[in-house]
Amino acid sequence: MNKMSRLSRTLLYLVLAIVLLSGSFPVGESAIGVNWGTISFHRLKPSTVVDLLKDNNIKRVKLFDADPGSLTALMGSGIEVMVGIPNEMLAALSSSTDASDLWVRQNVSRYVVKGGADIRYVAVGNEPFLTSYSGQFQSFVVPALLNLQQSLVKANLAGYVKLVVPCNADAYESSLPSQGAFRPELTQIMTQLVSFLNSNGSPFVVNIYPFLSLYGNSDFPQDYAFFEGSTHPVTDGSNVYYNAFDGNFDTLVAALNKLGYGQMPIIIGEVGWPTDGAIGANLTAARVFNQGLIKHVLSNKGTPLRPDAPPMDIYLFALLDEGAKSVLPGNFERHWGIFSFDGQAKYALNLGLGNKLLKNAKNVEYLPSRWCVADPSKDLTNVANHLRVACSAADCTTLNYGGSCNEIGAKGNISYAFNSYYQLQMQNAQSCDFDGLGMVTFLDPSVGDCRFPVGVNDHKSSLAFRSCHRWTTIWTSILGGGSAAAAPTFK
Repeated sequence: MNKMSRLSRTLLYLVLAIVLLSGSFPVGESAIGVNWGTISFHRLKPSTVVDLLKDNNIKRVKLFDADPGSLTALMGSGIEVMVGIPNEMLAALSSSTDASDLWVRQNVSRYVVKGGADIRYVAVGNEPFLTSYSGQFQSFVVPALLNLQQSLVKANLAGYVKLVVPCNADAYESSLPSQGAFRPELTQIMTQLVSFLNSNGSPFVVNIYPFLSLYGNSDFPQDYAFFEGSTHPVTDGSNVYYNAFDGNFDTLVAALNKLGYGQMPIIIGEVGWPTDGAIGANLTAARVFNQGLIKHVLSNKGTPLRPDAPPMDIYLFALLDEGAKSVLPGNFERHWGIFSFDGQAKYALNLGLGNKLLKNAKNVEYLPSRWCVADPSKDLTNVANHLRVACSAADCTTLNYGGSCNEIGAKGNISYAFNSYYQLQMQNAQSCDFDGLGMVTFLDPSVGDCRFPVGVNDHKSSLAFRSCHRWTTIWTSILGGGSAAAAPTFK
């Protein structure tokens, strides 16, 4: 690199840093962003997804990694980006500045150039303090932050790119919001974390999921999960909470206040409602929740402990369905998208970004319009083993209790399983054989809300990320119904 190019790069970083010198934390109205996950059997081209973001005026996107294809597509888009570091990388980054230097060079510096990707945040881990991890990543977080901060300083990016640690709401607890406190075993590390965030001008990032509160507790008041008012409000001294989001948010505010950082800016890293895979996970509920959330946040009313001061940013979870995610938390885990896997809007939603309705992805490259179904002339008595094969590989979560395809009958459910596998195999003719029980049809077998998908010509499908969870109850649901036991929740 010659002296002029070095000088140009340094000047660029200085200009970028000046943006943040007007104050430690940005102040203004909340911005609506989205989480772009890629654990899917059929991935849209990254350029198609970026066009989808732009068409919907979405200016902020959060990634769970630093995928080169996604970041390359985001270059020149003007969209602000949060890239992610998986929890499994924290140990290496905590023990070596060489590793953190390399990570920053490969995943940040190379993209933050003139006409590049506008990377604003690096998420160091994803919910690393989650109770179910039993402290597995806990000791790596702060050392990794310190090493990465040094690496950003070396790259002249520390004034522009901020390090954050997305936390699950289980990091804090209380029966009332005003009494919020971090879990006792996290007090020391949270004190270190928020001190680091404060010193470096970074916000606290938290993921809040009222759906999971409702899903995991049969006594949880349903209307308290939404924003339409509740017949079971929570009274906390002079403050009254009519929705779970505000109560959860203020519990975090109180926990931060106990550590001496009650004014720390907060970003909602994930929040949303699934559309399938469980009782209460449907299109209507998702639309009501997300629209209520957006209206509530953009009203700038804030919460009882932070009146007129809503979260800095809110990232909806999620942009797209991810059909290859683990279903260990629940079958709904593959159905959080406001768009289906192929970029088609699931329901009417006004993001408050200029468009009254969501705009669908354009130029999606679908496979031919054909489906695999059970041959109606064949005896399906011995189909169980074929269902095991199909649903161990493909996504059959809509067939389980509470799913959109749970009530279309045994033959319909068999056809859905066959088709899911057929589309996963890119419509390979042999994949619809099932020992002669399957047949290809050119008539769409979709029924009501149960959509039989057609795959897309995918972009490097994330098949390596497929759930290794083996279905032990799915064929029971397919052939006769019956609810599967609720799995533990990890969000």
